[in-house]
Amino acid sequence: MLVQEGPGWRFCVDGERHPYSALVGGEGWATELTVSEAMAFRDGCLRLAHELRLVASQLMPEESICLELESGPLWLELEGFAELVTLRMVLEPGPLGRGFEGRWTAEGTAALLAALHHCVALEAVQAGVS
Repeated sequence: MLVQEGPGWRFCVDGERHPYSALVGGEGWATELTVSEAMAFRDGCLRLAHELRLVASQLMPEESICLELESGPLWLELEGFAELVTLRMVLEPGPLGRGFEGRWTAEGTAALLAALHHCVALEAVQAGVS
């Protein structure tokens, strides 16, 4: 089991749990995700973070930005200033009959994005190794 957490964020992967092998959370909340949902979440967050890095140098200090990404039932948003953004996630109800919406603080967003950048545990769970 992989458990990563800090002030305002949590990300856990447990290959022994099915169908919800991952958990993401923020300040006072958490939700479980399937491996494919968690991989879409991680990949989408990293893509948005990359896009933010590409445009950050073009923003004036007082200029804010909002980047959105939709991938199937998952919608992600990074919003704020070049060095201070919040992350929002919406999971539309799917075949398992559940949906969810959550937001991370700027501090939690920065730490979560850094942790997701180095997370390879999802691939191991997807490959059947726990």
